[in-house]
Amino acid sequence: MSHPNARLTVHGRRLLVDRVRGGRPVAHVADEMGVSRATAHKWVRRWRTEGDAGLYDRTSRPRTTPHRTPADVETRICEVRCERKLGPARIGPIMGMPASTVHRVLTRHGLNRLRWMDRPTGQVIRRYERASPGELVHVDIKKLGNIPDGGGHWIMPRQQALANRQATTDARRGGSPVIGYSFVHTAVDDHSRLAYSEVLTDERKETAAAFWQRANTFFVGHGITVERVLTDNGSCYRSRLFAQTLSNAGIIHKRTRPYRPQTNGKVERLNRTLLDEWAYVRPYSSNAERTDALAEFIHTYNHHRGHTALGGQPPISRVNNAAGQYT
Repeated sequence: MSHPNARLTVHGRRLLVDRVRGGRPVAHVADEMGVSRATAHKWVRRWRTEGDAGLYDRTSRPRTTPHRTPADVETRICEVRCERKLGPARIGPIMGMPASTVHRVLTRHGLNRLRWMDRPTGQVIRRYERASPGELVHVDIKKLGNIPDGGGHWIMPRQQALANRQATTDARRGGSPVIGYSFVHTAVDDHSRLAYSEVLTDERKETAAAFWQRANTFFVGHGITVERVLTDNGSCYRSRLFAQTLSNAGIIHKRTRPYRPQTNGKVERLNRTLLDEWAYVRPYSSNAERTDALAEFIHTYNHHRGHTALGGQPPISRVNNAAGQYT
Protein backbone atom coordinates (compact mmCIF):
# COMPACT_ATOMS: atom_id res chain seq x y z
CA MET A 1 0.00 0.00 0.00
CA SER A 2 1.44 3.36 -1.04
CA HIS A 3 0.06 5.28 1.97
CA PRO A 4 -2.20 4.52 4.98
CA ASN A 5 -5.34 5.97 3.33
CA ALA A 6 -4.98 4.33 -0.08
CA ARG A 7 -8.19 2.66 -1.24
CA LEU A 8 -6.54 0.23 -3.63
CA THR A 9 -3.53 -1.98 -3.14
CA VAL A 10 -1.92 -3.80 -6.05
CA HIS A 11 -4.17 -6.76 -5.21
CA GLY A 12 -7.23 -4.46 -5.24
CA ARG A 13 -6.26 -3.04 -8.62
CA ARG A 14 -5.96 -6.52 -10.06
CA LEU A 15 -9.39 -7.33 -8.69
CA LEU A 16 -10.80 -4.20 -10.31
CA VAL A 17 -9.25 -5.10 -13.67
CA ASP A 18 -10.52 -8.69 -13.44
CA ARG A 19 -14.09 -7.52 -12.82
CA VAL A 20 -13.95 -5.08 -15.74
CA ARG A 21 -12.51 -7.82 -17.98
CA GLY A 22 -15.45 -10.01 -16.93
CA GLY A 23 -17.82 -7.57 -18.65
CA ARG A 24 -18.86 -5.40 -15.71
CA PRO A 25 -19.20 -1.63 -16.32
CA VAL A 26 -16.30 0.38 -14.94
CA ALA A 27 -18.70 2.69 -13.08
CA HIS A 28 -20.32 -0.22 -11.25
CA VAL A 29 -16.97 -1.74 -10.26
CA ALA A 30 -15.68 1.64 -9.08
CA ASP A 31 -18.75 2.07 -6.85
CA GLU A 32 -18.31 -1.41 -5.37
CA MET A 33 -14.66 -0.78 -4.54
CA GLY A 34 -15.19 2.69 -3.12
CA VAL A 35 -13.17 4.65 -5.69
CA SER A 36 -14.06 7.25 -8.28
CA ARG A 37 -14.78 6.43 -11.91
CA ALA A 38 -11.69 8.38 -12.94
CA THR A 39 -9.51 6.26 -10.66
CA ALA A 40 -11.00 3.03 -11.97
CA HIS A 41 -10.53 4.13 -15.59
CA LYS A 42 -6.93 5.14 -14.79
CA TRP A 43 -5.95 1.67 -13.54
CA VAL A 44 -7.79 -0.11 -16.35
CA ARG A 45 -6.05 2.13 -18.89
CA ARG A 46 -2.63 1.51 -17.32
CA TRP A 47 -3.23 -2.23 -17.28
CA ARG A 48 -4.19 -2.26 -20.97
CA THR A 49 -1.11 -0.22 -21.84
CA GLU A 50 1.54 -1.80 -19.59
CA GLY A 51 0.08 -5.05 -18.33
CA ASP A 52 0.52 -6.06 -14.67
CA ALA A 53 3.50 -3.70 -14.30
CA GLY A 54 1.11 -0.78 -14.75
CA LEU A 55 -0.75 -1.68 -11.53
CA TYR A 56 2.22 -0.78 -9.30
CA ASP A 57 2.80 2.67 -7.81
CA ARG A 58 4.93 5.12 -9.72
CA THR A 59 7.30 7.68 -8.30
CA SER A 60 5.87 11.17 -7.99
CA ARG A 61 9.22 12.72 -8.86
CA PRO A 62 8.92 15.04 -11.86
CA ARG A 63 10.70 14.09 -15.07
CA THR A 64 12.24 17.55 -15.35
CA THR A 65 12.88 20.37 -12.87
CA PRO A 66 13.42 23.50 -14.97
CA HIS A 67 13.77 25.77 -11.94
CA ARG A 68 16.35 23.68 -10.13
CA THR A 69 19.53 25.43 -9.03
CA PRO A 70 22.17 25.17 -11.81
CA ALA A 71 24.81 22.50 -11.29
CA ASP A 72 27.72 24.98 -11.18
CA VAL A 73 25.98 27.00 -8.46
CA GLU A 74 25.36 23.82 -6.43
CA THR A 75 29.03 22.94 -6.80
CA ARG A 76 30.04 26.36 -5.50
CA ILE A 77 27.67 26.04 -2.52
CA CYS A 78 29.23 22.68 -1.63
CA GLU A 79 32.73 24.13 -1.93
CA VAL A 80 31.91 26.99 0.44
CA ARG A 81 30.37 24.51 2.88
CA CYS A 82 33.42 22.26 2.86
CA GLU A 83 36.03 25.03 2.93
CA ARG A 84 34.47 27.40 5.48
CA LYS A 85 32.00 25.13 7.35
CA LEU A 86 29.29 27.80 7.09
CA GLY A 87 25.56 27.18 7.45
CA PRO A 88 22.74 28.05 5.02
CA ALA A 89 22.08 31.41 6.69
CA ARG A 90 25.69 32.44 6.02
CA ILE A 91 26.08 30.85 2.59
CA GLY A 92 22.82 32.35 1.29
CA PRO A 93 24.00 36.01 1.28
CA ILE A 94 27.37 34.98 -0.17
CA MET A 95 25.66 33.22 -3.09
CA GLY A 96 22.82 35.72 -3.37
CA MET A 97 20.03 33.20 -2.79
CA PRO A 98 17.60 32.23 0.00
CA ALA A 99 18.92 30.17 2.89
CA SER A 100 16.13 27.64 2.28
CA THR A 101 17.47 26.99 -1.23
CA VAL A 102 20.98 26.55 0.11
CA HIS A 103 19.68 24.08 2.71
CA ARG A 104 17.95 21.99 0.03
CA VAL A 105 21.17 21.90 -2.01
CA LEU A 106 23.23 20.83 1.00
CA THR A 107 20.67 18.15 1.86
CA ARG A 108 20.75 16.85 -1.71
CA HIS A 109 24.53 16.45 -1.50
CA GLY A 110 24.62 15.04 2.04
CA LEU A 111 26.28 18.12 3.53
CA ASN A 112 23.44 19.46 5.67
CA ARG A 113 25.00 18.12 8.89
CA LEU A 114 28.45 19.29 9.92
CA ARG A 115 28.92 16.11 11.93
CA TRP A 116 28.79 14.20 8.64
CA MET A 117 31.94 16.01 7.54
CA ASP A 118 35.55 15.67 8.54
CA ARG A 119 36.32 19.09 10.02
CA PRO A 120 40.00 19.37 8.98
CA THR A 121 39.51 18.33 5.34
CA GLY A 122 35.82 19.06 4.72
CA GLN A 123 35.31 15.63 3.17
CA VAL A 124 32.06 13.78 3.71
CA ILE A 125 32.57 10.93 6.15
CA ARG A 126 31.53 7.66 4.56
CA ARG A 127 30.12 5.37 7.20
CA TYR A 128 31.38 1.82 6.87
CA GLU A 129 30.49 -1.49 8.41
CA ARG A 130 32.17 -4.87 8.12
CA ALA A 131 30.13 -7.64 6.52
CA SER A 132 30.34 -10.22 9.32
CA PRO A 133 31.21 -10.49 13.03
CA GLY A 134 34.90 -10.76 13.81
CA GLU A 135 36.25 -9.09 10.67
CA LEU A 136 37.24 -6.07 12.75
CA VAL A 137 37.14 -5.34 16.49
CA HIS A 138 37.70 -1.81 17.79
CA VAL A 139 39.65 -1.47 21.05
CA ASP A 140 40.17 1.63 23.18
CA ILE A 141 40.70 2.91 26.74
CA LYS A 142 38.69 5.58 28.60
CA LYS A 143 40.18 7.27 31.67
CA LEU A 144 37.85 8.02 34.60
CA GLY A 145 38.49 9.68 37.94
CA ASN A 146 37.98 7.37 40.91
CA ILE A 147 35.18 7.94 43.42
CA PRO A 148 36.15 8.20 47.12
CA ASP A 149 34.39 5.93 49.60
CA GLY A 150 31.19 7.64 50.68
CA GLY A 151 30.84 9.59 47.43
CA GLY A 152 32.35 12.58 45.69
CA HIS A 153 31.36 16.20 45.14
CA TRP A 154 28.68 15.23 42.58
CA ILE A 155 26.37 13.98 45.35
CA MET A 156 27.41 16.02 48.39
CA PRO A 157 29.02 19.34 49.42
CA ARG A 158 32.65 19.69 48.43
CA GLN A 159 33.79 19.90 52.06
CA GLN A 160 32.25 16.52 52.82
CA ALA A 161 33.62 15.10 49.55
CA LEU A 162 37.10 16.28 50.53
CA ALA A 163 36.76 14.56 53.89
CA ASN A 164 35.80 11.34 52.08
CA ARG A 165 38.90 11.65 49.89
CA GLN A 166 41.14 12.11 52.88
CA ALA A 167 39.59 9.10 54.63
CA THR A 168 39.88 6.92 51.49
CA THR A 169 43.58 7.30 50.69
CA ASP A 170 46.90 8.16 52.29
CA ALA A 171 48.39 9.30 48.98
CA ARG A 172 49.14 13.02 48.85
CA ARG A 173 50.18 15.46 46.16
CA GLY A 174 50.85 19.03 47.20
CA GLY A 175 49.06 18.33 50.45
CA SER A 176 45.85 17.19 48.74
CA PRO A 177 44.64 13.56 48.79
CA VAL A 178 44.99 11.75 45.48
CA ILE A 179 42.27 9.27 44.62
CA GLY A 180 43.67 8.40 41.20
CA TYR A 181 42.04 7.08 38.06
CA SER A 182 40.39 3.99 36.64
CA PHE A 183 40.86 2.88 33.06
CA VAL A 184 37.93 1.41 31.17
CA HIS A 185 39.26 -1.00 28.53
CA THR A 186 36.65 -1.70 25.85
CA ALA A 187 36.40 -3.89 22.74
CA VAL A 188 33.45 -3.72 20.33
CA ASP A 189 32.81 -5.77 17.19
CA ASP A 190 32.41 -3.63 14.08
CA HIS A 191 29.54 -5.60 12.52
CA SER A 192 27.43 -6.72 15.46
CA ARG A 193 28.43 -3.99 18.00
CA LEU A 194 28.83 -6.77 20.58
CA ALA A 195 30.92 -5.24 23.37
CA TYR A 196 33.24 -6.36 26.14
CA SER A 197 34.52 -3.95 28.79
CA GLU A 198 36.49 -4.00 32.04
CA VAL A 199 37.53 -1.39 34.60
CA LEU A 200 41.28 -1.78 35.25
CA THR A 201 43.85 0.10 37.28
CA ASP A 202 46.17 1.25 34.48
CA GLU A 203 46.81 1.31 30.74
CA ARG A 204 50.18 -0.41 30.62
CA LYS A 205 51.12 -2.89 27.94
CA GLU A 206 50.77 -5.92 30.25
CA THR A 207 47.28 -4.80 31.28
CA ALA A 208 46.18 -4.11 27.70
CA ALA A 209 47.49 -7.47 26.47
CA ALA A 210 45.81 -9.39 29.29
CA PHE A 211 42.56 -7.52 28.66
CA TRP A 212 42.61 -8.48 25.01
CA GLN A 213 43.10 -12.15 25.84
CA ARG A 214 39.96 -12.07 28.02
CA ALA A 215 38.07 -10.06 25.38
CA ASN A 216 39.05 -12.56 22.69
CA THR A 217 37.81 -15.40 24.89
CA PHE A 218 34.52 -13.52 25.25
CA PHE A 219 34.11 -13.18 21.47
CA VAL A 220 35.08 -16.81 20.84
CA GLY A 221 32.46 -17.83 23.40
CA HIS A 222 29.87 -16.11 21.21
CA GLY A 223 31.03 -17.89 18.07
CA ILE A 224 33.07 -14.94 16.76
CA THR A 225 36.55 -15.51 15.34
CA VAL A 226 38.40 -12.20 15.42
CA GLU A 227 40.45 -11.45 12.30
CA ARG A 228 41.59 -7.85 12.88
CA VAL A 229 41.92 -5.47 15.82
CA LEU A 230 41.93 -1.70 15.38
CA THR A 231 43.46 0.53 18.07
CA ASP A 232 44.82 4.04 18.38
CA ASN A 233 48.53 4.77 18.78
CA GLY A 234 48.73 4.59 22.57
CA SER A 235 52.02 3.32 23.95
CA CYS A 236 50.45 0.08 25.22
CA TYR A 237 49.16 -0.71 21.73
CA ARG A 238 52.51 0.07 20.10
CA SER A 239 54.33 -2.35 22.40
CA ARG A 240 55.83 -5.60 21.21
CA LEU A 241 53.89 -7.46 23.88
CA PHE A 242 50.52 -6.37 22.55
CA ALA A 243 51.55 -7.08 18.96
CA GLN A 244 52.83 -10.53 19.92
CA THR A 245 49.63 -11.30 21.83
CA LEU A 246 47.57 -10.62 18.70
CA SER A 247 50.04 -12.40 16.42
CA ASN A 248 49.96 -15.55 18.54
CA ALA A 249 46.20 -15.71 18.05
CA GLY A 250 46.50 -15.15 14.29
CA ILE A 251 44.99 -11.67 14.50
CA ILE A 252 46.07 -8.73 12.34
CA HIS A 253 46.75 -5.51 14.26
CA LYS A 254 45.82 -2.19 12.65
CA ARG A 255 46.32 1.27 14.12
CA THR A 256 44.57 4.52 13.29
CA ARG A 257 46.33 7.45 11.68
CA PRO A 258 47.66 9.80 14.39
CA TYR A 259 45.13 12.40 15.59
CA ARG A 260 42.31 10.69 13.69
CA PRO A 261 39.97 9.21 16.35
CA GLN A 262 37.16 9.10 13.75
CA THR A 263 38.72 5.94 12.32
CA ASN A 264 38.04 4.19 15.61
CA GLY A 265 34.66 5.85 15.86
CA LYS A 266 32.54 2.87 16.92
CA VAL A 267 34.42 2.30 20.16
CA GLU A 268 34.68 6.07 20.72
CA ARG A 269 30.89 6.26 20.46
CA LEU A 270 30.55 3.35 22.87
CA ASN A 271 32.80 5.23 25.31
CA ARG A 272 30.33 8.10 25.20
CA THR A 273 27.45 5.71 25.79
CA LEU A 274 29.30 4.25 28.78
CA LEU A 275 29.67 7.72 30.27
CA ASP A 276 26.03 8.69 29.68
CA GLU A 277 24.35 5.41 30.64
CA TRP A 278 26.73 3.88 33.17
CA ALA A 279 29.43 6.11 34.67
CA TYR A 280 27.36 9.29 35.09
CA VAL A 281 23.81 7.96 34.93
CA ARG A 282 23.45 8.07 38.73
CA PRO A 283 25.56 8.99 41.76
CA TYR A 284 27.71 6.18 43.15
CA SER A 285 28.85 6.00 46.76
CA SER A 286 32.18 4.35 45.92
CA ASN A 287 34.42 3.39 43.05
CA ALA A 288 33.71 -0.30 43.69
CA GLU A 289 29.97 0.31 43.32
CA ARG A 290 30.45 1.95 39.94
CA THR A 291 32.81 -0.80 38.80
CA ASP A 292 30.36 -3.53 39.81
CA ALA A 293 27.58 -1.81 37.82
CA LEU A 294 29.54 -2.11 34.56
CA ALA A 295 28.93 -5.84 34.05
CA GLU A 296 25.16 -5.39 34.32
CA PHE A 297 25.19 -2.49 31.87
CA ILE A 298 27.29 -4.39 29.30
CA HIS A 299 24.84 -7.31 29.49
CA THR A 300 21.93 -4.93 28.95
CA TYR A 301 23.79 -3.24 26.08
CA ASN A 302 24.53 -6.55 24.35
CA HIS A 303 21.22 -8.35 24.91
CA HIS A 304 18.42 -5.85 25.51
CA ARG A 305 19.29 -2.26 24.57
CA GLY A 306 18.18 -1.35 21.06
CA HIS A 307 20.91 0.02 18.78
CA THR A 308 19.94 2.59 16.15
CA ALA A 309 22.57 1.30 13.70
CA LEU A 310 21.00 -2.18 13.94
CA GLY A 311 17.43 -1.14 13.23
CA GLY A 312 16.55 -0.95 16.92
CA GLN A 313 17.79 -4.48 17.68
CA PRO A 314 20.43 -5.34 20.32
CA PRO A 315 23.95 -6.38 19.22
CA ILE A 316 23.34 -10.05 20.06
CA SER A 317 20.78 -10.18 17.24
CA ARG A 318 23.66 -10.04 14.75
CA VAL A 319 25.77 -12.73 16.37
CA ASN A 320 25.95 -16.06 14.57
CA ASN A 321 24.90 -18.32 17.45
CA ALA A 322 22.08 -16.16 18.75
CA ALA A 323 19.96 -18.92 20.29
CA GLY A 324 18.53 -17.79 23.61
CA GLN A 325 19.88 -14.30 22.95
CA TYR A 326 17.34 -12.39 25.00
CA THR A 327 17.80 -14.22 28.31
